[in-house]
Amino acid sequence: MTKKLAALVCGIALVSGCSTITTEQLDAVRATAEAAQNAANEAQRLANEARQTASGAQSTANQALSAAQAAQACCDATNQRVDRMFEQINQK
Repeated sequence: MTKKLAALVCGIALVSGCSTITTEQLDAVRATAEAAQNAANEAQRLANEARQTASGAQSTANQALSAAQAAQACCDATNQRVDRMFEQINQK
């Protein structure tokens, strides 16, 4: 990326009529490119970390949903048993 950026600066300088690029200017462009690359790498690292955290949260949410569904099924079964017992009592 740094080479591409340096080539771009040289191309712009040639088009604008400036025929010489100093080492300091090239170093400044290189430093800017490296800083941008470092920032992009850090952003990618943070995005990967966030993806892992979100995946963990999704897994926990899926487990909670499964537990809630099991609890609801148990509750429904208990209610059906109570209803059957009540009906049996009322028939007598």
